[in-house]
Amino acid sequence: CNPGDRSARVGHHYAGRGNEFWPLMYEAGILPELLEAKDDKRVIEFGVGLTDLVKRSTRHPDEIAREEFAGGRILLARKLEEFAPRVVAFNGKVVYEKFAQSTCKLGLQSKKLYGAHVFVLPATGAAGGISLAVKTRYFRQLGALLQKLD
Repeated sequence: CNPGDRSARVGHHYAGRGNEFWPLMYEAGILPELLEAKDDKRVIEFGVGLTDLVKRSTRHPDEIAREEFAGGRILLARKLEEFAPRVVAFNGKVVYEKFAQSTCKLGLQSKKLYGAHVFVLPATGAAGGISLAVKTRYFRQLGALLQKLD
């Protein structure tokens, strides 16, 4: 969605203390080695891309204005057209709901986005309130989807 305070300060994705993104990506088999935030540019080696819908740092997606999400939709549309991924994953249900302007359930969505499957993950930040077991389950489902599409 957008960088948290720490990620904005250090200039790397998912750098917040307690953010479980990197271990979850490894545990799910999406990344073949455990990376850290400082290694975020390496994800492209493994066919993964990272982007922020909104570049402004906030503590929570609720702080992002509707207009900022509108700009993020345009930015993401351009990237999806250019790179044509098979899957686009949203890190957080609230993020996807704000992006899509509709409610959703976690997991694979029925609608595609520019030809890409859409998968909604539970937010990995420490403040998400979702257990590690639940996060792991959804990340593994995403990993299984990616393997199936290979």
